[in-house]
Amino acid sequence: MHCRTTTQVRFDHRRRALCVGALGLATWPAAAAAQSLPVVEVWKSPTCGCCSDWIRHLEANGFRTRVFDEGSVKKRAAMGVDLRYGSCHTAVVGGYAIEGHVPAREIKRLLRERPVAIGLAVPGMPIGSPGMDGPEYGGRKDAYEVLLLTKDGRASVFQAYS
Repeated sequence: MHCRTTTQVRFDHRRRALCVGALGLATWPAAAAAQSLPVVEVWKSPTCGCCSDWIRHLEANGFRTRVFDEGSVKKRAAMGVDLRYGSCHTAVVGGYAIEGHVPAREIKRLLRERPVAIGLAVPGMPIGSPGMDGPEYGGRKDAYEVLLLTKDGRASVFQAYS
């Protein structure tokens, strides 16, 4: 049997407390960053499965969401997103429109860089984009581009995915 002195027991408790405290400090920046992300409001059809999958993608990447199951046509028009950039859902975050299956990574970049723009779009519904990447697609991935939509009606490539 191993006997420990009171000093050894106190030292063990202090060491354990320091380790737990250090672990908390190590995870704090990630938790704080997730808490600082704004809410993404999403307009979609109530029956759209890929829209729900995209929302889960956002939430898995630290965003909170508020969903409106009333379609996206009116919101898309209100945000100034031209139909040629349309997809199955429209979202708004930080004053920007997010049209279609835009990866959370690019939304975070948009919010960090804050360009003068309407927002981002992934036109159509490319297979392999977030929400269009479930097992039912058999691992298939189409190349697609995330477009930065400007207020003068133009678009430029914000990020390409091959």
